[in-house]
Parts: sequence; C-alpha cells; structure tokens
Amino acid sequence: MTLSGKVLAVTGSNGVLGQAVAHTLGGYGAKLALLDHAHAPTAAPPEGALHYGGVDLTQEDAARSVLEKIVNEAGRLDGLINIAGGFRWEKLETGTLDTWDFMYRLNLRTAVVSCKAALPYLLRAGSGRIVNVGAMGAIRAATGMGAYAASKSGVARLTEALSEELKDRRITVNAVLPSILDTPSNRLDMPKADFSRWVSAAEVAEVIAFLVSDAARAVTGALIPVAGRV
Repeated sequence: MTLSGKVLAVTGSNGVLGQAVAHTLGGYGAKLALLDHAHAPTAAPPEGALHYGGVDLTQEDAARSVLEKIVNEAGRLDGLINIAGGFRWEKLETGTLDTWDFMYRLNLRTAVVSCKAALPYLLRAGSGRIVNVGAMGAIRAATGMGAYAASKSGVARLTEALSEELKDRRITVNAVLPSILDTPSNRLDMPKADFSRWVSAAEVAEVIAFLVSDAARAVTGALIPVAGRV
C-alpha cells in the first residue's frame, strides 16, 4: 500500500493516537498536515510534515483559515482524519450539564467543523477521504460514560449522513470505533486491567491508513470496530 502523493490533514495530532497515525501515514508516503490545539508538537513529527498549532477546531473561522493555509502550502488536500477529542468520566447524578456540552464540543463539533472546512478542497481534488474516530463505547454506554458516548454516537451519525451526502461525488466517509486504547493514561486509570487485550494506537492507525488509500475507494459509510480482545 502506498499513499505517495496524497496530502492528508490529521487533527488532534499531538495525542497518542494522533502521533501513531501521523507516523503510519508518513511511512506510507503521505504528505502530512498536523493540526492540534496545543501550540507546539509534543514529539518530533514525521520528516516533511507541516504542523499547525494553536488551532481551535470548534471555531469555523479557525478551521477554514488553517485548511486554506494547508492547501496553499501543500497544493491540495486529499484526506481528513478527525482524531481531535477527549474523554471525561462522570455520573449524571453527581455531574453537571457542562460536561455534556464539553464532550459535544470536543468530540462532535470539532469533527463537524473540520469536515465542513475541508469539503471544498476535497471536492476540488476530484476525490477524497474522511475518516472519523468514534468509539465502541458509543454502541452501549457504561456507567459514567453517558456524555462521552452520546458525543461519539453523534460522530457515527455524522459519518453515516455525510457518506450518503457525498457518495456520488467520489468522497468516502468512514469511522473507526476503537475499544480501550493502550495508552499511558489508560494504564494509570485501570492498573489492574489486562493491557494485552487492549488495542494499540498503531493497530488503529493501520486501519485508518487503509481507509484513506485507493484500495478503500468502495468503502463508505462504514463504522469499523477496532476492538482487540476487549
């Protein structure tokens, strides 16, 4: 598989999954545009990658501006990978409505705003790929995961609706649904878990790489579980 010649934008690039996706896509030859809310990368990006820090993807003007910069510098845009997001565990009884608003803005609004900003350039390229990061937890939420699961369920519905909207315009829209990612923070939060059953960021990244490749041109509207042995 090769992604040579493709320009791919990755949001949330400073996180564990974002870094893994960047290195995997770069390894397949893609030209990368890395976006994050933080101003500076937390690790060295792949060689030749463009980095755009301090971007608030909940704001339409900010998203439009950074996508325009990417296309001006890289010459085109062939794909968007929406990783920006986060998690907050909170029971409804003892929690606040602010958590629901926060999860919506962080997980769903960033994806909606980024897709909308990227669409003109993906259409101009004549084909394109959008891959959203959902969650297995959105299929059936556990205690304390209501707000998070609701926001990630919204990502799934966005994926389905947008894939239908664009299916005759040569743009595919899919989502990966990871279970528990094997990250340092998750190990700290769940020290007694069997980490070997979790999914590595690199494994999720390989699925994303396939979905942005030419080989996946016939796949759209899919919500793909990447569950490991959870």
